[in-house]
Amino acid sequence: MERNKYRQVWNLDSVFQINSNQFINHIQELERGLDKMDGHLAATSISSTEDADHLLNLLKEIDSMKLKLSQASSFITCLLAQSPADQEESILQGRVAKLKSKYGITLTKFQAIVANISLDIWLDAVKLDELKDFQFILAEWREEGATALTSNEKAILSNLSVDGYHAWGQLYQTLMGKLEIEIQFEGKPQKYSIGQALNLRAHSNEEIRKVAHEKLEQTWTEQKESFAKVLNHIAGFRLQLYNFEGTDDVLEEPLRKNRMKKETLEAMWSVVSKNKNAFAQYLNRKASMMGDEKLQFYNFWAPVETKVKEIQYEDAIDLVKDAFRIFGKQLEAFVTTAIEEQWIEAENRSKKSAAAFCAGFPMSEESRIFMTYDGTMKGILTLAHELGHAFHNTAMNGVAGLNRQYPLCIAETASFFAEMIVLDAAIEAAVTKSEKITLLDEKLKRSVMNFMNIHSRFLFEQNFYEERKKGLVSAQRLNELMQEAISDGYRDSLDNVSVHTWLWTPHFYITDAPFYNFPYTFGYLLTYRLYEKAKEIGADFENTYIQLLRDSGKMSMEDLMLKHLNEDIKTEAFWEKAMKLCVQDAELFLELTALERV
Repeated sequence: MERNKYRQVWNLDSVFQINSNQFINHIQELERGLDKMDGHLAATSISSTEDADHLLNLLKEIDSMKLKLSQASSFITCLLAQSPADQEESILQGRVAKLKSKYGITLTKFQAIVANISLDIWLDAVKLDELKDFQFILAEWREEGATALTSNEKAILSNLSVDGYHAWGQLYQTLMGKLEIEIQFEGKPQKYSIGQALNLRAHSNEEIRKVAHEKLEQTWTEQKESFAKVLNHIAGFRLQLYNFEGTDDVLEEPLRKNRMKKETLEAMWSVVSKNKNAFAQYLNRKASMMGDEKLQFYNFWAPVETKVKEIQYEDAIDLVKDAFRIFGKQLEAFVTTAIEEQWIEAENRSKKSAAAFCAGFPMSEESRIFMTYDGTMKGILTLAHELGHAFHNTAMNGVAGLNRQYPLCIAETASFFAEMIVLDAAIEAAVTKSEKITLLDEKLKRSVMNFMNIHSRFLFEQNFYEERKKGLVSAQRLNELMQEAISDGYRDSLDNVSVHTWLWTPHFYITDAPFYNFPYTFGYLLTYRLYEKAKEIGADFENTYIQLLRDSGKMSMEDLMLKHLNEDIKTEAFWEKAMKLCVQDAELFLELTALERV
């Protein structure tokens, strides 16, 4: 295999020339565009069906601003991920944050206009061909615009959020990006970023996994008071917003943003709760194979085969390309483009951000993938996961910007689907029993993460918000709440658990998306149903899948699945079909490892 065949450092210059004024000019253009749009909104009145042209023109302006803002936001996110401590880029992030706030205020004003259109004019207007493609989002905005808050009150809250709510989330990223830990490796002390240290959880050497875990726990203990303050202020600000809006249920916003009904969420969690025993048995078997009565937390990501060879980046890319080729020509062509155009930042180096992500650039119809590749199967699946997000972005090319705002739950479906393609291809290609067990273990880790870990996060966040309503929650109490949630989520099948999970899980600190947890479980289980359909239908399923992705920004999850799968996701029966396949994976692992000892 030719080494260094694929570059591990991305190219951002094709988006904006970093050493030029391109990005600054883009920001200034955004500022002028938002000011201009404000003037148009102030002069707009919809008093008859004939005024629908005004509505369409405003929609086009908002659509254009949305695309430009997404382009800017993604770019600054990428810059800060590769250099979290860069002061100039932090200042630019502040400017972009203010623009996002201003766009939000502008959108609120437009929503108020939509909400105030009389019902008879509204019903006639949305039937017009020019507005047909925006019916769903206009109805959504009409509902949001009809809240108890005035547009001025919403504007004030949005402005305050920049230096309050969102600033706390940015502070978390900055603090986490600067942290390093030192570990003795092969007799020499080495410094690791948090992302690198967390990757050591999958190291083949148990002593290294344990030391990394202990060093991280020491760091969390030292930092817990500061991070508890950040988390409390994010939650406190969010709860104040809910109070002003007259919202009591903290799930109302995340459900609305995921375009999902509560009965769908409840049906999904009910099925998950009923089927956890199979995955607890898997964890117990893995513990037994490692010589323990209960699985150590730092051994969860450990490979079951101790003599695991490092997988070179070139081999990882080729494995992903080969797997995608089996699924369909469009997916194969996409991944070739992503590699050749240098969309992927995977280099294993210090001073990078810890979290992997995919950033979409809708104006230039590109994506960028950020991760730290560590030579493991976990690293390959992270790569596939982010490529799945990027493929979703590519599937959206040509769709109006406002209809590209798909919910997190369907975004995670696309990423898990890509993982599934790669993992199943590897399992089918496995020659030995040992290889199959190792790959099944990787697959089951994902089931445990989505059915046990994510559920524990959901339970923690629910309980934390209830306590936060009464006042500040101490770091010690956060540890206790996390311990309770993990015990419940994992059915007490893990030992030496990190009670500081609330601190190092970035999803709790994301201010744009509260309850950044259940969408993962939704996407994971839905992936199993989609993958089953793909195997039934064959190559023709790729087009169905792409159409589902293209529609994902303009209908509810219930309607989307009814249209493309002809299934009702509000019922437990739907989720049971997917869960049955996941349980079969656990049963196969138990069967193959009945007499195994590592």
